[in-house]
Amino acid sequence: MRDPRMQKLAANLVSYSINVQPGENVLIDMIGSERELAKCLVEEVAKAGGRPFVETSDRSVLRAMLMNATEEQIELWASFDLKRMQAMQGYIAIRSGENINALADVPSDKMKLYDKLYRHPIHSEQRVKHTKWVVLRYPNDSMAQLASMSTEAFEDFYFDVCNLDYAKMDKAMDPLEALMKRTDRVRITAPGTDLTFSIRGIGASKCSGERNIPDGEVYTCPIRNSVQGTIAYNTPSVYSGVTFENITFTFQDGKIVEATSSNTEKLNEILDTDEGARYIGEFSLGFNPYILHPMKDTLFDEKIAGSLHFTPGQAYEITDNGNRSAVHWDLVLIQRPEYGGGEVYFDDVLIRKDGRFVIPELEGLNPENLK
Repeated sequence: MRDPRMQKLAANLVSYSINVQPGENVLIDMIGSERELAKCLVEEVAKAGGRPFVETSDRSVLRAMLMNATEEQIELWASFDLKRMQAMQGYIAIRSGENINALADVPSDKMKLYDKLYRHPIHSEQRVKHTKWVVLRYPNDSMAQLASMSTEAFEDFYFDVCNLDYAKMDKAMDPLEALMKRTDRVRITAPGTDLTFSIRGIGASKCSGERNIPDGEVYTCPIRNSVQGTIAYNTPSVYSGVTFENITFTFQDGKIVEATSSNTEKLNEILDTDEGARYIGEFSLGFNPYILHPMKDTLFDEKIAGSLHFTPGQAYEITDNGNRSAVHWDLVLIQRPEYGGGEVYFDDVLIRKDGRFVIPELEGLNPENLK
């Protein structure tokens, strides 16, 4: 018998997140060994009149592919999968797997080819821009371990987060989205951080369960050359299977001119992927009330209550500063008191202090008002 929480999640993903319509093609992309959610999604897409297609994969197999792939092979592989993505109107990705570091030892030159020739054209250019899409993780033992929780407790947490009333959250986001759209200057302060930039004329977009599950952020983007100062992220991040901690960037006229971390050499290799990787493609404030601590999973960590992320690489089309890159790396700074605190100012007005919104029109986004 299926877990009713899983059936509810599948129904929400199909009817709310990507709003499947009769006759639409939907690719269900299942990474890892779990199958129950994929089965529920197939049934819900069919129930909505859509046509479900399923891809199952494993990161250990992907590692073997990349270790042995040639540039010509990746290009041919990408041409097949791009054609399939172009035939889809919807995309649901369930990211599972037992080892988040499965790709850690793939050589940098292979990962750069994979990013440039496969992930960028298929996902950044086609899927993100031309399909209704949503991405989520699956509550397995590995994720529970990352969250320092038992599997049973993590499952309860997962379904609380993923089955949140996102329609309610959506309405509470309206004032922040409107404020971002009329803001020029932003300043961020925290331990080791003093950063300024402009978002004038860039626009803003709210994320309330229609792209990521879990969700809970409103994002914009700095004017490309406006970023000045330093940011010290306090959340570990995994990129291409490698874990980075204590990442610090120093900016001059929008460009990352100094970058250090627990793996400074590897960090700079990523930032040297292309010119755009050293410029910022997204600035976002996160506020999911159930997500409080990092677990080395971007889909969760970037939504942490009282957090922000400041993202080197590709800008989204809807809030576009013109930056183009094969990289889009959401790096998180938590500003709640137990993580050192911090402030966010819009046009010299303090809007959030120590992770809590402090002006009346934004108080609806504080945790007690979203649960």
